[in-house]
Amino acid sequence: MSDAIIVLDSVKRIAREFANQRRQRQLRRELDPKDFAALREAGFLLSGVPAEQGGLWFDLARSTRPIAEILRTLARGDSSVALVSAMHPAVLSFWLSTPAVPSPHADAWLTQRALVADHTLAGNWWGTITSEPGSGGDVGRTRANARSDGPATWKLSGEKHFGSGSGITSFMITTAVPEGEEAPDWFYIDMRNRAWDGSAGVRVTAPWDGHGMQATQSHALAFDGIAATRVAWPGNWKALADAAGPFIGTIFTAVILGIVDEAVDCARQNLISKKDSLRAYEQVEWVRAEMEAWLAVQAYEGMLRAVESEIAPLPFVLRGKLAVSELAESVLRRICRVMGGGTFARQSPYGFWFEDVRALGFLRPPWGLAFDALYEAGWRLTEQ
Repeated sequence: MSDAIIVLDSVKRIAREFANQRRQRQLRRELDPKDFAALREAGFLLSGVPAEQGGLWFDLARSTRPIAEILRTLARGDSSVALVSAMHPAVLSFWLSTPAVPSPHADAWLTQRALVADHTLAGNWWGTITSEPGSGGDVGRTRANARSDGPATWKLSGEKHFGSGSGITSFMITTAVPEGEEAPDWFYIDMRNRAWDGSAGVRVTAPWDGHGMQATQSHALAFDGIAATRVAWPGNWKALADAAGPFIGTIFTAVILGIVDEAVDCARQNLISKKDSLRAYEQVEWVRAEMEAWLAVQAYEGMLRAVESEIAPLPFVLRGKLAVSELAESVLRRICRVMGGGTFARQSPYGFWFEDVRALGFLRPPWGLAFDALYEAGWRLTEQ
């Protein structure tokens, strides 16, 4: 039995426990550190560690499917925990999906790649806080800045939001424009044991209060001269993002698909006893919900096959991600119509799931950027 299968089996057990607590969990506004301790014990942190250091990552083609399936399973138990957990391998994929870089940065990159894995093996969670107000989700439009504070340390300042897992993650990746340069770059910040009142360079400007994924603690933070580490392949932020993009898009999609899986299965169980008394409209909506859920699975499978077989899978992954975004929202809308007005009650899970699945269209890259990229990629594919 492979390590990934062992982790998946452990996560299945955890997801079932979470599902048994669904009503209480869907009312939460905060994450419970005990959930992440359980996932750490289950070996989930290994999703962000290369195989040569004992982790689950071999390469993009071999590792995307098993890690995505782990997250798809986890999402059936708790949407917010699954999304925050997805950020961990997503962030680390910047190093994982680029195992080597050219000289003169080759040695520094390998050293940093091993160090990042060592931090993870020590039990630390990774997260991201790259989005900024007014940027439209475009990392290239960051207004944050970083000034040099020695050979390997920078002081980073700027306003950020959507910091999923704030308070749970030990390290967070972000972007800023380095002093004396014009283009942005990637940095990571050690968030361990830091006060959030501004005294340690970080301040909460807006606690997360989202309609969906409401317990992800995706706070807005302001950084003021906080110590940060620059990635060891400087000036190549776009290349790193493109290399990691197919993996990131697929695992985010897996989280949303897991919610759809659970919603359809729960609705089917709820409808069995009254399937013969459903009105014609309800019957049609249910059939459409099942059909669209099936299509979402096919789109997801297409994404995985592209990652496993295509030289440049990113355009195919973006298409699948956006297709699943629209299908997932439609599936939950139809289920809510079939289940009736009770879905507006907080004791019903369907209204929560409906808001949760809408998150996929806003996850990197968000709607506008994704369609821009697909428009350009579609013409490039035509010209080839």
